Amino acid sequence: MKIKSIRWAGVSTSQFDEMCLFVVQTLALHPGAKANGFLEVVTANGDRLELNGPAAENPPWEFKPNHIMIGFLVDDVYAARQELLGVPGVELLGNVQTENGYTWQDFRAPDGNVYELTSDPKPD
Repeated sequence: MKIKSIRWAGVSTSQFDEMCLFVVQTLALHPGAKANGFLEVVTANGDRLELNGPAAENPPWEFKPNHIMIGFLVDDVYAARQELLGVPGVELLGNVQTENGYTWQDFRAPDGNVYELTSDPKPD
């Protein structure tokens, strides 16, 4: 498996509104995708931070036990997923998900924290 970069960092916070104001107004990050209890902000170089408040609709394993989650960018989530099968201490969580061209697979690593393999939409 080749990890190309850290695609995003996600944070679960009970102070969602305050954090949204902070990252947009104080840190001057550009707002991206928005949903109920969810805000993605983007840095000048394209790095992404995802804020998840109490109203965000996340699978029950995300942000448990950790409140911060990292998404590793790969070329092919399905191939990377196959490489995780049978690795001691790794548990695949749910199935591969796809939305708006993004594909991802959550997994629990040997440290007990949840991470994600993700790929960006393919260019036209």
